[in-house]
Amino acid sequence: MKKSLLLLLGASAMFSAQITLTKAANDPISGNVINYNHVTGAVNNSATGANTVFSNGGLTMGISSVTTYSTPTSAEITTFPGSTIKMIDGATTIYYKASTTKLEITGIVNPQLTLNFSVDNGTYNNYPTTYGPAQNDTAKGTFSSSAANGLFSGTMTAQADAYGTLIIGNQTYSNVLRVKYTQNLNLYASFDVIYANPIGTATNTSYAYYDASHRYALLSSTSGNVSVPLLSINQTVGTALALNEAFLATSNTVKKENLVVYPNPAQDFIGFKGNTDNYSKANIYSLDGKLVKTSDVKSGNIQISDLPPASYFIEISGKNATDTKNTKFIKK
Repeated sequence: MKKSLLLLLGASAMFSAQITLTKAANDPISGNVINYNHVTGAVNNSATGANTVFSNGGLTMGISSVTTYSTPTSAEITTFPGSTIKMIDGATTIYYKASTTKLEITGIVNPQLTLNFSVDNGTYNNYPTTYGPAQNDTAKGTFSSSAANGLFSGTMTAQADAYGTLIIGNQTYSNVLRVKYTQNLNLYASFDVIYANPIGTATNTSYAYYDASHRYALLSSTSGNVSVPLLSINQTVGTALALNEAFLATSNTVKKENLVVYPNPAQDFIGFKGNTDNYSKANIYSLDGKLVKTSDVKSGNIQISDLPPASYFIEISGKNATDTKNTKFIKK
């Protein structure tokens, strides 16, 4: 009877396993370049709670999008005090302050609005981030746009509100934690220093899906709105990105023939079995979608002795978009 009870408890623990976001595993690192793709189709964020399934099998690959992290310049730190790292994602730049226990936003710059959190930084993540409790913080500073300038004040919330299995296209990721981020900011005229009469709002809701094998989100979606009725401003912007590894083996443009890499696992070099006459370039990606090596297919074997032991995706391509093959290999 005791043995049966222990087995049941063990099964329950496995079923309810969940990850925790930590500074060591999830804080952004200067110099990282993350290869994403915009997704075609609407991200389904409706699932909540424990041991759920995030069903996004209908998403397909859109255009590529590269996210980079770097160290702010001295001029940027002067403008956005306390910044230690910046993220550039398309037309949006976000400045962060990384400390021992949290990651705070010090500034957001995009074509619609610039927010400077110089009065009160807004907390993005408190570490550790675990399923359940909401993390609430206040934020305050100045805003500027092509139509108006002034002050802002409001709240920011991060909550890991669900965990379970994530399906993107034909890829399935287990033990995924979903974090919902919301920002609700009121905009004020520059002379309204007591924040009495808001002239508009800037709101944003985003969802990010993390697993234990990747530092950055596997999938994210964002919807933001800036509204200033007196100036007839009402702008809504939305975007959704997935690590490009989610589509490396599922893109509709990928040919169905198998690409055989040998030896696999490999230690010093890899080669290809089959006809590669139509292919010229090989890209090797880490499992978080980062491009780590590029080589000429026609030069023969590809040296991989310089790569750390891990699993990788390799993609070979030619002149035409349809001439693309990819597979996974292991570096010993």
